[in-house]
Amino acid sequence: MELPRSGRRPQPSSGFLLGFLLLSLVPLSAARFVVEKNSLAVTSPDKIKGTYDSAIGNFGIPQYGGSMAGAVAYPKDNRKGCKEFDEFGISFKSKPGMLPTFVLVDRGDCFFALKVWNAQKAGASAVLVADDIEEPLITMDTPGEDGSTAKYIENITIPSALIEKKFAETLKKAISGEDMVNVNLDWREAVPHPDDRVEYELWTNSNDECGVKCDMLMEFVKDFKGAAQILEKGGYTQFTPHYITWYCPQAFTLSKQCKSQCINHGRYCAPDPEQDFSSGYDGKDVVLENLRQLCLFRVANETKKPWVWWDYVTDFQIRCPMKEKKYNQECADSVIRSLGLDLKKIEKCMGDPNADSDNPVLKEEQNAQVGKGSRGDVTILPTLVVNNRQYRGKLAKGAVLKAICAGFEETTEPAVCLSGDVETNECLDNSGGCWQDKTANITACKDTFRGRVCECPLVAGVQFKGDGYTTCEASGPGRCKINNGGCWHDPRNGSYSACLDFGNSKCQCPPGFKGDGVKTCDDIDECKEKKACQCPECSCKNTWGSYECTCSGDLLYIRDHDTCISKSSAETKSAWAAVWVIAIGLAMAAGGAYLVYKYRLRSYMDSEIRAIMAQYMPLDSQAEVPNHVSEDHA
Repeated sequence: MELPRSGRRPQPSSGFLLGFLLLSLVPLSAARFVVEKNSLAVTSPDKIKGTYDSAIGNFGIPQYGGSMAGAVAYPKDNRKGCKEFDEFGISFKSKPGMLPTFVLVDRGDCFFALKVWNAQKAGASAVLVADDIEEPLITMDTPGEDGSTAKYIENITIPSALIEKKFAETLKKAISGEDMVNVNLDWREAVPHPDDRVEYELWTNSNDECGVKCDMLMEFVKDFKGAAQILEKGGYTQFTPHYITWYCPQAFTLSKQCKSQCINHGRYCAPDPEQDFSSGYDGKDVVLENLRQLCLFRVANETKKPWVWWDYVTDFQIRCPMKEKKYNQECADSVIRSLGLDLKKIEKCMGDPNADSDNPVLKEEQNAQVGKGSRGDVTILPTLVVNNRQYRGKLAKGAVLKAICAGFEETTEPAVCLSGDVETNECLDNSGGCWQDKTANITACKDTFRGRVCECPLVAGVQFKGDGYTTCEASGPGRCKINNGGCWHDPRNGSYSACLDFGNSKCQCPPGFKGDGVKTCDDIDECKEKKACQCPECSCKNTWGSYECTCSGDLLYIRDHDTCISKSSAETKSAWAAVWVIAIGLAMAAGGAYLVYKYRLRSYMDSEIRAIMAQYMPLDSQAEVPNHVSEDHA
């Protein structure tokens, strides 16, 4: 971004400043910021041929490991690029067969990133920004985080570089003389590539409430996780996470601000996430989580699985966000347990945050932040360092992978660099830390191109529901068919189950049992608890899920009446009952036969009487019988 004339060196964005306190690692006089450069070679015209330095912009996508050739264009209007070029009818789209267009714009009046964005929209393939004063090259950084800038910073995909004022004037003069100015931007030596292993670091932060840069960082970590783990598991890279902390000046260690932002008596501090000292999370919450993530990496490294750090930070972002007030130790511990790491070792590594002494882990981080050798101090968050050289550009999976692959000695690049194939199956190792039911061989882990995700599965038409990390429960009709719906079950004496397909309760102990229905259903002793078999002659015996009652001597137990009766009485009563049933049956049969006989007799008599009467008079239901007369002859 454009910086005040009094200071050219990029500083941490306002989201990382600790209130009104000036927190620093080392005196400013000793600090050293290194500007990362790429080579710019002029190939024509001959009179200005040569190689020049340019400073890589800290946004867009530099072509690490490669180069780009293009023709330089210096617009007659909108030369600072602060407005959209189509307002002036200017387009930088190159025609087929022509070199891509590199647009030269002047510094000043607006953000560096906005100049590049406007040129990109007009068709430029790269942007050169001409400095307006004589000075050593500086790094063009992104502007402060706000909604308006976030809309275009994320979408800048072309490379950009700052060039010195004197060199820029040379280019402008050649273009005004109608010379074709062709240049070659070269990033092949921007990253050292000494051997067949790349060492890289990510200076990051666990705070997810610092604005646009935090959002971009979180998205990058999730996107890059799969590729990072493949490189690490294959032994192609050595990755190390780092976290920036500041210390509180001695004069302010007892102040309210330092106490809320720091641990270990002001030695290690982070800014307040909400920039509000009176509410929400404090800076010391961020320091503690940063420390936890550092110790987690160390413990994972001891178990030869350093790549588990990527699983933890992505899961922590999803499960424990500040916005949902879940950014705390309890949530962090649940993530750690799901990944199978030793929680006690991590806690031991973290030490006592209230001790008035150095924390070895964080002290080492502060020392590492200071530049050594060719690498300068790390002052911009986030920062990626590849083979001890700070990466400049957008933190995007493809761009970063290209930079890392540029760090391998030629012909030693792994397949992931040559083919772009970053497919893996993280679910094979402990189900990726997701929920799993080993008994039913079901897991919430799903392998994707971006790495594994924890999402409750759909099995045999039954949908499981839950957070995917610690819980997944079968839901809806048919759920009891799959591992008894996660409810208690016991195969003894008819296979009892607490699973209910319908109803308000998903898991409910069956009759004869009591418990939560999920983990336990204990047999009820009906003889004692329900006082079964209470008659004097009764004897009660509890069984699994039920009970049995017997009577003494030759008595027979009647459960419906909870009583005992004599077997002989029962037999006599049974015999008399049979006699009465037969008698009643015979009586009903005789009565029915008599009624049928009476009905048939009555019907016969009625028909006979009607036949006799019909000979003497017509009946109501019968037509009149005609008289017999002779025919009337003509």
